[in-house]
Formats: sequence, C-alpha cells, structure tokens
Amino acid sequence: MRLTMSSSALPLPFSSSTFSQSPASLTLTHHPNFCSLLHGNTLTDEQQCTVKNESKPRTIRYRLGELCRQGQPHLARQLFDTIPQPSTVLWNTIIIGFICNNMSHEAISFYSRLKHVGSSTCDQYTYSSVLKACAETKQILVGKAVHCHILRSGIHPSRIVCNSLLNMYSTCLGFENGSHCDLVERVFRTMRKRNVVAWNTIFSWYVKRKRFSEAVRCFVMMMRIGIKPTVVSFVNIFPAVSEIGDVRVADVLYGSLVKLGNQYVNDLFVVSAAIVMYADLGCIDLASRIFENSFERNTEIWNSMISGYIQNNFPFKALDLFLGAVEAEDGVPIDDVTFVSALTATSQLQHLEFAQQLHACLIKKCMDSQVILLNAMVATYSRCNRVGDSFKVFSGMEERDIVSWNTMVSALVQNGLDDEALMLVYEMQKLGVAIDAITITILLSAASNLRDRKIGKQTHAYLLRHNIQFEGMESYLIDMYAKSSMIREAQAIFQSNCTNYKDQATWNAMIAGNTQNGLIEQSFVVFKEMLEQNVKPNAVTLASLLPACSQSGSIAIGNQLHCFAIRNLFENNVYVVSALVDMYSKSGSIHYAESIFLKSPEKNSVTYTNMILGYGQHGMGKKALALFYSLRENGLKPDAVTFVAILSACSYTGLVDEGLQIFELMDEEYGIQPSAEHYACVVDMLGRVGRLDEAHNFAKQLGEEGNVLGIWGSLLAACRVHRNFELGKIVSSKLLELEGSDRISGYHVLLSNIYAEEGNWQSVDNVRRGMRKMGLSKEVGCSWIGTSGYPSCFVSRDRKHPQSDMIYDMLGHLTINMKDVGYKPNLELIEEWMYGLQE
Repeated sequence: MRLTMSSSALPLPFSSSTFSQSPASLTLTHHPNFCSLLHGNTLTDEQQCTVKNESKPRTIRYRLGELCRQGQPHLARQLFDTIPQPSTVLWNTIIIGFICNNMSHEAISFYSRLKHVGSSTCDQYTYSSVLKACAETKQILVGKAVHCHILRSGIHPSRIVCNSLLNMYSTCLGFENGSHCDLVERVFRTMRKRNVVAWNTIFSWYVKRKRFSEAVRCFVMMMRIGIKPTVVSFVNIFPAVSEIGDVRVADVLYGSLVKLGNQYVNDLFVVSAAIVMYADLGCIDLASRIFENSFERNTEIWNSMISGYIQNNFPFKALDLFLGAVEAEDGVPIDDVTFVSALTATSQLQHLEFAQQLHACLIKKCMDSQVILLNAMVATYSRCNRVGDSFKVFSGMEERDIVSWNTMVSALVQNGLDDEALMLVYEMQKLGVAIDAITITILLSAASNLRDRKIGKQTHAYLLRHNIQFEGMESYLIDMYAKSSMIREAQAIFQSNCTNYKDQATWNAMIAGNTQNGLIEQSFVVFKEMLEQNVKPNAVTLASLLPACSQSGSIAIGNQLHCFAIRNLFENNVYVVSALVDMYSKSGSIHYAESIFLKSPEKNSVTYTNMILGYGQHGMGKKALALFYSLRENGLKPDAVTFVAILSACSYTGLVDEGLQIFELMDEEYGIQPSAEHYACVVDMLGRVGRLDEAHNFAKQLGEEGNVLGIWGSLLAACRVHRNFELGKIVSSKLLELEGSDRISGYHVLLSNIYAEEGNWQSVDNVRRGMRKMGLSKEVGCSWIGTSGYPSCFVSRDRKHPQSDMIYDMLGHLTINMKDVGYKPNLELIEEWMYGLQE
C-alpha cells in the first residue's frame, strides 16, 4: 500500500491532482477567494455591499457564479451569450464554473471560443484555469498549445500559471523515455520564484518517474533554502524514501516532521504515509508505534497498518488489527481494502474457518457483489486448498474482470488442476475476454507442470503474435522449455533474447533448467558467467545449483556454495537450507545434513521431507519416523511428497508395519488421497522383506488404479531378489501389457535376468531379441568420482577420460592383487553378462 501521485491503494476523498496540491487545484478549488473567482477576479465596493445587503440587485458576474455553484453551468453560459461584449472576468467565470462542475472538456472548448473571438484578452486566471482542465482531461497537446499562447502573449507568467503548467505536464506525461519528458523539469527551472506547491509537484514527478534519489535531494534543497514544507510535501516524499531503502533518511525526515508540531504529526494522510514508509523499510515496530500514538485514525490508517503487517509476514497481527478495527469504539468504516487485506492474511495462514467467516460477513454487509472482494475470496479459498469453493464463488459472480479469470485459472494451476486451467482459458477466449501478460505466465506455468510441449509452444507463439511483453518473460519461457525437455530451445532464448541484460530470475531459470536436464557441467558454466557479469546470486540461485552438486558427486563445490551462503547471510533461508540438507544427504554426509537441519531457525515441509529421505537412504529408519511424527508438533502438515519420503524410508530400513500404519493414516488423518507413487512404495516395502504374496494381492486389489509401471516394476524387482521365478513370470506378463512398457528397457532387462538366474537361456534370448526389435538398449550406469575438487564421470569400458590408460593399468594391478589374496568373482550370471556383450 502506497500513497503516490499516480495511484493509491487507499481510497482518497479527493482526486490525485488535489492530493498532490497541484497548482491549478490551489488556484481554483482551494483559492481563499474562490467565491470571488466565480464573480470575477475581485469584488468591487458595490458587489461587497450587494453581498451584505440581499435586497440590493445582484451584478451579472454574481449571477453567473451563482448558477455555476448551483450546478447549472449551461444556464450560466446561455446568460453569458446574451452579453454583447463580455469582459475577461466573465469569460473566466464560465471556464471556472465548467471545471468546478467536472466539465473540463467544455471548459477547454469555451477557452477555444475565447481565443477565436479575440474580443477579450486572457489573463493569469484564464491560463491557470484552462491548464487545470487540460490536466484533468490528460490532453497534453492542448496543454502545450496553451503554453505557447502564454509565451506569445508577452506577459510574464505568474507563479500561479507556472504551478499550473507544472501540474499539467506532470499529470499528462507518462513514463516513456524521451526529451519531452523533461518538460516538467524545464518549467521548474525557469520559475524565478518557487513556492512549496511547485516543490511538491516536482517531488511527485520524480517519484512518478522512479527517480527517488533526486526527489529526496530536492526535498533537502527546499529545506535548506528556507521554504517550509507542507503536509503534502511529506506525503509525496515518503514513498521515495521507501524505495531508496535507507532507514536513516526516513528517521531524519520523520524527525523533521515531528519538529513542525502536532498539526503535521497528527495529519491523517501523513500518519498513513509514514506507516507505509516504515512498513516498506521493514521497520514494522516503528510503523506500529506511529499507529499506536496516532491521535485520530481513519480507515486509511487502519488499512495501512494491516497491510504493513501482511507485507512483513505478520498475518496473525494483521487479523488481530482487523478485528480491532471492526470493534473500534470510534466506528471506523470498514471498506473493501480492509477486507482484501484481511483475506490476504487469511490466505497466508490458510485458515479456512476464518475465511468462511469473512465470506459470511461480506454477505451480511451486502458487499458480496464487489468484484475486487470476490476475486480475493477466490484466491483465499484456493490457498486454503478449497479450489471447489473458489470455483463456486467464481461461478456465482455476476460481473467478472480479467483479474477474476486470472485468479481462477491461477487457483486451478496452484492446486494441480492444470488441464482444467487450460479449459478455463479456452472458455475465456470463447467469451472474448482478452488474454493479458498474467494469463500468459499462468499458461506457461501450466505447460511446465504438464511438461506439455504443444501448449508451451502455442503460448509462446501467441505471445509473439500479439507482441506481449512483461517483466520476467524470458525466465518463464526458459523454465517452460527446460521442464518440457526442450533444453536447446531454452538455451536459445537465454542466449538470443537476453543479450543486453539478464536479471537474476533469468540466470536462475537457466541454471535450474540445465540441472533438471542433467547438464551438470553447463549449470556451473552458466553460474560462472553470472558471476563474471557481476550479477549477484541470491537464495534461489543456490537452491537451483546445489542439486547439481549431488548429481555430479562433487561435495567440494557444494561446500564452497555452502560457504558462499554463510558469507552472504543465506544460510538460514528455508529454500537454501532444504537444498543443503538434500545435497549433503545425497553426497553421503548425513551428519552435515542433520547438523544444518537442526540449526535452521525456519523449516518448511520440504526441509522435513529432504531430511526424512536422507535418514531413509542412510538406513536411519527410526530417526526418519521420529522426524515425521514431529511435523505436527512444529505446526506443519505433511504433504503427499512427505509421505513418499517416509514410506521410502520404511521400505529401505525394513520397518514394514510402521510404514503400513502411516499409509493407513494418509487418508484417515491427513486427508491425502494416495497416488501411484504411494502404492509403489507399499509394494516395494512388502517386496523387500519377502512378503511377495501380500504385495501381489495389494497390487491386484488396486484394479485400474494400480495399472502403473512403477507398482508392478517394484514387484518384479522383488521377485528377482527373492528368486520367486513363478510369480516373477506372472508379474512380468502383467507389466508388459501396460502402456509404455515397450519404451522402458529396465523392465525387459529385469525379466531377462530372472530367466538367466533360472537357467532359461532360450527365454533370455527371446527377451533380448524383442528389445532389439523395439530399439531398446540397456541403460549405461555411470559413476562420479571427485579428485582434487574436480568430478570425473566413468562408465563401463569408457576410454574418454584423459588418463584412461593409467586408470586401466591400475585396475589391472588391482585385479592381480585381488586374485593373490584369494578373491573369486561371482560367475553366477557370467552367461547373462556375455549376452549383454554380444549386443
């Protein structure tokens, strides 16, 4: 939430131009003699007497002004048209009357008539008024024309006119680059005398252009030359201080505010802006202190403090404050911003019951038809894992904007319903709802989750056809192509579309993409290039690169990255901690992983899952179980992946009964429906301990849901280990019937090995012949060995290593030494190995 010239998250009781204390608004609506402006520039003695004595006749200027004040400027104009030679004062009265009645276009047309007739000359009030109308209608070309009229008139523009010019240019000019964007500065520099209104306008302009340091420097300059700031000065400069991120500057400015007295400190807009500033700077305690010490609080102040708590990850305090606003004795009106903030805090906490209470409150207050609130309600139910309720709210909306559609599509993607999200986007297009950049990012995320190349390419093509550009576009595309196993396309986007500037997100996406596709060395190359380009890695970079260390077997590089995380204060980041635990446990250093886990001040379900999996892989089943049951004690809920980790740990360590008990708790206690991965873990768990019949019966009872390669593949491996050849043949027959089995060589090799152990060489030959016909070959295993900090990869009969001759010589010596000490190789499968060589 921020108070700025261009937009405000808080509903303001006046327009943004009035809020910035624009010159024109001060000239007109805040002019001390505003009534006199509607009569003319000044009141004559006769008019003053007329005001005091109602019985005397009114002048024509008074009558025109009276009609404008009554909201009848058209009648005033009709009366004006009856005047044979109207003076400049009367022209100004009609122009100002149109502006005060929100008819700025008519004011500009009337000014054009004045210039065309040429019977009267324009004065300072004429130009100031019409510039105000140009600002309100954003007609920059008309404003420039008026500026030319001022220069050609030969009169020296007064301070009021210069302020109006500043306001007109700062309001009408956008964010585009170009020389014309310096017009505000040019007008400001040409002013001989600048009052606080001019300074306030230039502050606001610099903030609008995101030139925050210059805004602060101008404020300091204004103070040094002795111009006393107004309340608006502080409201306009506080956002610049937030963006600079310097708490010391904020303290100095707020201290200056306090010295100016209670009129400044207790101003409602200043209080709200100061709370927002300190909240943006992360000083939530100072923001809270300002809130507590505020003399008076309106809705905006309550909203600013609630949003500050949310922004700084204090959702509980945000909801407590929301309830305090509801129960406040001064009867603070709760608006849509308040409810949106409360819903945001509720979604962060995933507190379903409170979300339902807020929904009921909206219905009771008849606020359940506002689009912004219903959008927030859809997002809240989604975060609470109630996507069905989200869709009910969405379906019941009488009016929907693009945010409504994007929120619902995003909710489906976040809850794993990617296909349904794509169908909803298709429905959007059928109804003629234009897809924007947010929709594109959601589509790319869905394509990434589905690993769907077709959808990803179509989305990319749509983006190019409609020339859609948005921040972070390259990172989304790289992530989508990398997860769809189209790493070359991802690398092409990385190299060609990002030649000038690559932000952290783009580098991180490329590093993660290379790691996910097994291009370990390329991940480190990209990381090195990132450092050479002086792009500082962040926590996401480390979390993306650390998995590459475990895949390459290079614990030395992992140690270096760990040191880098410590030096840059990332060692307590929950994502870095999770990646470090995973890296160390997969690299065999389970004690390092355990130490990092125990010292981490913040842990999420991923951190616990990685540690549980690490314990299981190292045969520490009891520790894995203890850690799993401690999840709930620490306020965390295990997800589906956590159950895969703990069931795998029970399988590795033979804790079958404990694993089966946890499997039963999945749906009953945690409400998680088992998937094929969980069923495969149970089959593997029973098969490892020789309970093959139970495993077979379990797989058969699953019916169609159990027709998954992983389930029957685990059972086939167990049959080979426990030499149950008969069951193995039954399982292999079932396995080969399943879709996709003809594309995986591992299961055919397993069946071949079972036949070989049984001595059925004819069947072995048949299986191998079938593999050759289908174009399948046995996958080659590799080993990573780290020497002197450099990882080396080896496969069977590999000659690619530069020192392969020396390595094979050493292997020969070792073979001789092994024979000398009496080692005898296991020749049980020598024939099967010979079959492999013949291929």
